Amino acid sequence: MARAHTLAVVSFALLAAVTGGGCSTGTTGSGAPHASAGTGSAPAPTESNPPGDIPDNQAFVAFRGSDFTVRVPEGWARSTQGATTVFTDKLNAVRISGTNAAAAPTVGAVTNEVVPRLRGQVPKFAQPQVSQVGRKGGQAVLLRYQGDSAADPVTGKVVRDAFERYAFHRGGHEVDLTLSGPVNADNVDPWRIISDSFTWR
Repeated sequence: MARAHTLAVVSFALLAAVTGGGCSTGTTGSGAPHASAGTGSAPAPTESNPPGDIPDNQAFVAFRGSDFTVRVPEGWARSTQGATTVFTDKLNAVRISGTNAAAAPTVGAVTNEVVPRLRGQVPKFAQPQVSQVGRKGGQAVLLRYQGDSAADPVTGKVVRDAFERYAFHRGGHEVDLTLSGPVNADNVDPWRIISDSFTWR
């Protein structure tokens, strides 16, 4: 009898261990359920736009300078210093600068004067390409190049940026329109909207 009683106790203990351990989800100290080992946490949701991509539904509004108008992304932060106005959002920027210039910019002048100046100002300046282009607002000299962004004040992260700098000129006044964003961002269409919207008044 003693042996039969012992076997019955052991069998009951094993049954309790199997049924109790296999069905319980477990709780935290507060009584809330926690994930069992091996399930892990749910993956973070995929961003609708990769870092630096301007959304396809981005709206644009008119920015009016002294003698020109250009459309810029609506809702971007705006800052002005002297004759330069900058619109920024996350990793992208639109920079608009005006200056007096008796002669219209040329491919040669931008190559020989602007490129060396930017090489000394932009960290890791590289791959300059200068060309004459037509936009709806008229002819412009386009300078494409790459460079490093300033370090993020919080994370210290530096982004490799692509730049498009358009130099428009009329009647002794030059306007430089510079568009910038991460190298891998797909901002071809938004940048075209902005550069094509430039018009003299």
